[in-house]
Amino acid sequence: MSAASPVRPSVVSQALARDRLGVPSVIMFALTAAAPLMVVGALVSTGWGIVGTTGFPLAFVIIAIVLALFSFGYVAMSRHITNAGAFYSYIAQGIGKPLGVGGALVALVAYNLLQVGLYGAFGAFLSQFLADKAGWDIKWWILSLVLWLFVAVLGLLRVDVNSKVLMVLLGAELIVVTIFDVIFLSHPAGGSVSLEPWTWGALKDSAGPAFAVAVTAFVGFEAAPVFSEEARSKNRTVAAATFLGLAVMLVSYALTSWAASVSMGVDQTVKLAQQMLDTGGPFFPTVAEKGGAWAGDVGNVLLITSVAAAALSYHNTTARYAFALGRERVLPSFFGRTLPCSGAPASGSIFQTVIGLAVIVLFAVEGWNPLVHLFFWLGTSGGIGVLLLVTATSLSVIFYFLRDARGEGAWVRLIAPILATIALGYVMWQVFDNLSLLLGTEDKTAVYGFPIAYGAFAVVGIVWALILRGISRPDYDAIGLGARANTARLEAAEAAEVR
Repeated sequence: MSAASPVRPSVVSQALARDRLGVPSVIMFALTAAAPLMVVGALVSTGWGIVGTTGFPLAFVIIAIVLALFSFGYVAMSRHITNAGAFYSYIAQGIGKPLGVGGALVALVAYNLLQVGLYGAFGAFLSQFLADKAGWDIKWWILSLVLWLFVAVLGLLRVDVNSKVLMVLLGAELIVVTIFDVIFLSHPAGGSVSLEPWTWGALKDSAGPAFAVAVTAFVGFEAAPVFSEEARSKNRTVAAATFLGLAVMLVSYALTSWAASVSMGVDQTVKLAQQMLDTGGPFFPTVAEKGGAWAGDVGNVLLITSVAAAALSYHNTTARYAFALGRERVLPSFFGRTLPCSGAPASGSIFQTVIGLAVIVLFAVEGWNPLVHLFFWLGTSGGIGVLLLVTATSLSVIFYFLRDARGEGAWVRLIAPILATIALGYVMWQVFDNLSLLLGTEDKTAVYGFPIAYGAFAVVGIVWALILRGISRPDYDAIGLGARANTARLEAAEAAEVR
């Protein structure tokens, strides 16, 4: 963190590449952060065994409705605030700069957990696939390092290059998921299609953990404002990407998780998932059984590529949060620099790459389970962090527009955000009340470690903001202003010199 006196920065190095992303490209970053095959084939497939419920389709519907309510105010706020650190800047301008900085550190932790957790899924699934198909015994962490290097390199390239890679992978994945749905529903266990997974009875005993998994699955829907500085026709792009992303996620997650459990047998799904917890769950074995070996093989390959795509998407999001904080001197100013050749936030990208390497090495040395502990625990804990940020941002929307309606209607600036805040509060209470069930352990360190860590980082952020206010008022005043931060800092310094 830096409180250095303002200097006139390079315009190129302090700005992300503008006008490179249209609606399809921004949607790619949203959808590939929570790719359908990864969510159902890995996250839900593991969740069936740990959480012990088949009620995920209904959980997806409930969370999608809550997030849609939230998105009305979120998108409205994006029309007035353009900043790569979306949650951070919205909280800072809505309910105060200290809370905004606290939220910024929570965001960095949450997105890093989500991103590095994917290295565990990639290594575990690819290792199992190579062992089954080629007889190769390759350690998961070696394969994770391959993905780590791939993400490290692409993270420094032009953002539109990243989006094209994601577009190809996502298009193939959506086609295959649709084929799988047809296979599952045309081969129901017992010859009949059950609607039980859509009922409250299937969900109620495990609602909290199921909501946490569902929130994790939807992470990525909020990505559009993060890329707003690089988007063409920002207002139209952000709104379309946010709501269309939510809709595609809901349909693919809910339909595929339901269809898969119907084909396995609703009364057998949890039992099968628990038996196969360490080998990836029953999703792809069921695909192979009902659709043929080719379907299982194609599904496994696309699952592996979708995990890689999601890792790249989260990497881009995390790097831009670090960039936003560096540009505003909340983090050291070198984080607020971009590469002239690509416009990529280099320091934030490298920082995230170093963290990923450290986590992979730690899990490899300790021998921890890459699927349960690295992917599921860290991924869902990252999702909980995003839930905290969404709730704080929803509250911020209310206060932001109470001070000035800015021409927005009552629904988007008041009614929808109030309803969303109440609903998010309920979901958050359910999640924290059932953390031990969510993680499948009574270990107090594991259950309370992540919430305590989020609280600690939030406090550190708040304290740092207050310190910054005392030692460098221009830097403090620039918090949350995004691309206008340097201009505001320079104007404040010049005004002080005049006085």
